[in-house]
Amino acid sequence: MSSSFNNENLKNKVALITGSGRGIGRALAIKFAQEGAKVMVNDLDQKPADEVVASITQAGGEAYAYVGSVTEPDFAENFIKAAISIYGTPDILVNNAGYTWDSMIHKASDEQFDAMYDIHLKAPFCLNRAFTQAVVPLAKEEAKMGVNNYRKIVNISSISGEYGNIGQVNYSSMKSALGGMTKTLSKELGRYKINVNCVAFGFIETRLTEATDEKKTITVDGNEVDIGIPKDLHAGFTRMIPLGRAGTAEEAANGVYLFCTPESNYISGQTIIVGGGVRM
Repeated sequence: MSSSFNNENLKNKVALITGSGRGIGRALAIKFAQEGAKVMVNDLDQKPADEVVASITQAGGEAYAYVGSVTEPDFAENFIKAAISIYGTPDILVNNAGYTWDSMIHKASDEQFDAMYDIHLKAPFCLNRAFTQAVVPLAKEEAKMGVNNYRKIVNISSISGEYGNIGQVNYSSMKSALGGMTKTLSKELGRYKINVNCVAFGFIETRLTEATDEKKTITVDGNEVDIGIPKDLHAGFTRMIPLGRAGTAEEAANGVYLFCTPESNYISGQTIIVGGGVRM
């Protein structure tokens, strides 16, 4: 990470990134701050959120830690209100928070399906709605004044949602549906100069996908979920990637960043895959 943030491609833009205390979300928060954005960092836990904010502010950027689960009933409205109170009307929303809870369908529980629905589909719906409710009145006023200001929504998906993946019927269903949400919102919100796009990640190195033969778990919204991938499977997945390796969190973040720059002002309703050329 550079010692100071001097870039201005997102200067003074207010960016909200869910799940940004670790992994890809962390890389996103730092990248956006490097480009001049004021970043609302969100995580389930205070410590990682604070650490990201510290990294940003120590390098001369602006960020605020907002702790909470995106699945909480009032999270979306409260997150948007907090952003407005601290930095002003938001310009960018990245729906990044998520995890997987895998099972073959004949073993899958309703609880597993509902958990993936709550975090990967309902939460983005609620956040997209709250974001839109906050920015549309201002967008209408800007239009009357001839102000040409574009705002961005990026929904984070997966190649599992594009192509399916064994053991992820719950997860892939929600990610596939998120693509439909993206296309519909691009049509609804284009008149307000809100670009809505989707980034589907392939095999990206994070704590959720690290190679390990040890049993590791995390607790999310009260559910204990396995993380990590057995080393032999990890190696097998890597061999499927045309570029010959997994992606880094920073590379994943760069894909999202593209959709948040002025260069993407005429791109909406699209999904790009950041996956090293992989097709599952």
